[in-house]
Amino acid sequence: MPNFNRLVRFKDTDGNIRYGEAPSSGSLIGSEVDVYSGIEPWNLSLTKERAVISEVLAPLNYTPIIYGIGLNYKTHIAEAGWPTPPYPTVFTKPSGALNGPFSIVSINPQCTLMDYEGERSGVRIGGYTAANDVSSRYWQAPDISGQQHGYAKSFDGFAPIGPVLVSKTAAGLVGDVVLVTRVNDQERQRAKLDDLLFGVGDLIVHLSRGTTLKAGTIILTGTPGGVAAFMKPPAWLKTGDTVEVEISGIGSILNEYVYE
Repeated sequence: MPNFNRLVRFKDTDGNIRYGEAPSSGSLIGSEVDVYSGIEPWNLSLTKERAVISEVLAPLNYTPIIYGIGLNYKTHIAEAGWPTPPYPTVFTKPSGALNGPFSIVSINPQCTLMDYEGERSGVRIGGYTAANDVSSRYWQAPDISGQQHGYAKSFDGFAPIGPVLVSKTAAGLVGDVVLVTRVNDQERQRAKLDDLLFGVGDLIVHLSRGTTLKAGTIILTGTPGGVAAFMKPPAWLKTGDTVEVEISGIGSILNEYVYE
């Protein structure tokens, strides 16, 4: 089991990639932190070394697969006008979708009707982190997608996560955790995690039916109401727009959308 509270993966002032114990508040950049030895979050040992953070990276350097869950916040189900699903609505994103907490989201020219989905994600044998399930609604349209969500969300870099990985014990009670998404500093989404239809435990049980959830598997637990697609009119993202996803107890990721 993880032996950290708030794990940050970072570059130090010499350019070395490290894992460290992040401070509970304040800016990560410039912080001097205790360093862990090891290459995976679930197999680390605390050292006596300390290092200064110069760049914050995604908490994982690799994931075997990313599972996404659609229609899992009651507010999102309501704004979509769809019936409540009896089981989790599951899609996948490839490992190449993984992106950093402050990296650019590069948009392929074939992608239009760009949207955001602020989410809290669970990491198998790790903890929780903030995420943005970047989506091209063009490729999600029923007549184009065949009612499948995955392709619209599977382009390179379409899953930024971070800035830290928080252990289960440090994550806080579900009813106290608040998720907020902002576009260009304007609030678009706000919800408590107790609005979830299926909790993380429910999702793990469902996803592991006859399937091994390997270490490093990411589960995007769903997004609340307030996505661009259901605004009137839809407020699709443009090149240069920034999306911030902030989760209490975890922190914020901030990514700029830039068309290639």
